[in-house]
Amino acid sequence: MPPRRIIIRNQTAEANLFARRTFIAFCGVVVVLLVLLANVYTLQVQSFEKYQTRSNSNRIKLLPVAPNRGLIYDRNGVLLADNKPVFSLEIIAEDVEDIKSSIEQVSKLLNISAERQSKFFKSMKRKRRFKPVELHSRLSDQQVALFSVNQHKFPGIFVNARLKRYYPFAELTTHTLGYVARINRKDANKLKISGKSENYAATYAIGRLGIERYYEDMLHGTIGHQEVEINNRGRVIRTLNYTPPVPGKDLTLTLDIELQMIAKRALSGKRGAVVAMDPRTGGILAMYSNPSYDGNLFVHGISTKNYKKLLQSKDLPLINRSVQGYPPASTVKPFLALTGLEENIVTPSTEIFDPGWYKLKGLPNKYRDWKPSGHGIVNLTKAIEQSCNIYFYDLAFKLGITKISTMMERFGFGERTGLDIHEESKGIMPSVAWKRARYNQPWYTGETLSVGIGQSFWTVTPLQLTQALTTLVNRGERKIPHLLKANSELIIESSGNAYHQITPTVYEPQAPLKLKNDHHWDTVLKAMHNTVQKFGATANKPFRGSTYDASGKTGSAQVARIKQDERYDAKSTSENKRDNAMFIAFAPFNKPEIVIAVAIENVAKGGGATNAAPVARQIMDQYFGNRVITSQISSIKHQVPTAIAMTSREAG
Repeated sequence: MPPRRIIIRNQTAEANLFARRTFIAFCGVVVVLLVLLANVYTLQVQSFEKYQTRSNSNRIKLLPVAPNRGLIYDRNGVLLADNKPVFSLEIIAEDVEDIKSSIEQVSKLLNISAERQSKFFKSMKRKRRFKPVELHSRLSDQQVALFSVNQHKFPGIFVNARLKRYYPFAELTTHTLGYVARINRKDANKLKISGKSENYAATYAIGRLGIERYYEDMLHGTIGHQEVEINNRGRVIRTLNYTPPVPGKDLTLTLDIELQMIAKRALSGKRGAVVAMDPRTGGILAMYSNPSYDGNLFVHGISTKNYKKLLQSKDLPLINRSVQGYPPASTVKPFLALTGLEENIVTPSTEIFDPGWYKLKGLPNKYRDWKPSGHGIVNLTKAIEQSCNIYFYDLAFKLGITKISTMMERFGFGERTGLDIHEESKGIMPSVAWKRARYNQPWYTGETLSVGIGQSFWTVTPLQLTQALTTLVNRGERKIPHLLKANSELIIESSGNAYHQITPTVYEPQAPLKLKNDHHWDTVLKAMHNTVQKFGATANKPFRGSTYDASGKTGSAQVARIKQDERYDAKSTSENKRDNAMFIAFAPFNKPEIVIAVAIENVAKGGGATNAAPVARQIMDQYFGNRVITSQISSIKHQVPTAIAMTSREAG
């Protein structure tokens, strides 16, 4: 058996190895500690502000506060657009023990539909349990009162109030004021592009049409902020700071709501529009389009059923007829007469014989007068008084379309007036260049004759007629039609006193329309005066007995072509092909305070004198003090492209 080997351990070597390993481990620990200390220094010293800000952003949140929208008043201080409290029923789920049972009970109490209950449970799944979820919006006063009495039975359920736009006069002001509606994706993109999205962070509605849209920046105001402290679940613990929003500016319009009411009553059952303006300032006194619709429907989001009803209505209530084009018919004869005088084509004493028809040399077609037997010998004044078509066929032929269109453009026809709403149409002032660009066709002389009585391709808006008439009665002084009279904002002084600072709107004067002979203004205006005041003239009958000195011009526009050997018969003509009735007027004659344009579509009988002039008479009666009795006004308050025409058939 071999001898056993005995291994003797080297204690010194082992001690040295252990010492080396200990030293290496110690060095590693030191390095790690140094790295940790360096990191702590970086976090706590060098990057303190950066991480402090991040920490605060996790702990402190900035909540936007929506400003109150500015109010809108008429010229006499009557409120036209208000911010009305709307009450909604909301629930915080974590504060309700049995959510399903509570919903059933409160729904039974307030008669809340199963559809709303279903929407609530869907919404609740998408929100945190400590945040309120809406069960019912727009509670009635009765529902609010009923719930208030029983609120102690429903912990975690409460009524919340918000301000939403409200239009007290409903459809009476919609086409002028417009309305606000929910901000959609298109609106949000526009706000983002314009750099305004931050100011709308807490806003749910934006101006959609009319004044509400045009003056959106003034009406909206400036957003405020609420600085709050939140916990790790997002719950608000306390408010640290509050910056109040700046409310939107209140607007005062030139509109007179009582004139609006009279316009609505006068147009009852008719399709048409009325525009009344103060020729001294250009302020719009009344602008009403009938039929209209209730803008309040859009504030809370119009239902598909109601919107479809508006779209499919044969009366087209969504169209603002006061700024849409109509053939002007004989209402433009005074402007054509002025053109003839200015171009030395006619004089006040120039006469022609009217046999009841007019023919171009070498052509078989007859252009007829509204009076089959004709007017006999007529001069310029009589031609306007009696609305003689033959005189103006002849005048248009001698002038030519170029001279006509050039002068009419100086009166503003074919261009937007500059009114402070976006929905205005330009109308059409035809010319040789216009027809070539539009149809790639030459201009024909027969079309010039039709233009001479306000037909053919020519279309004007009632607003354009009031602006042109204003220029006429001001003898060339031009005014820009406008709705805004003044704006006001709430000023809070350092002492705590508050007051409204009112800023009247100032409009720049426009370049006047100058004539070679200023007497031409008088000739045309006196003829319009005779049209109303002279017995037997076309507009005399509607204004008999008036206490003010009115002047005007009637018009009847054909909207469907008839054959040479046919006569127009309204009874046998379908409604949409019947004539339109037109009328323009101003008063008093010497110092005009009001100009009016009226357009009524597809009248069943008569023309401008029978249908449109009485509407202007009612508005002027109201304006000059022949007031409708209070009970009638109160009852009104609580009710709260055209076919090419070729000829004209009756007086004015």
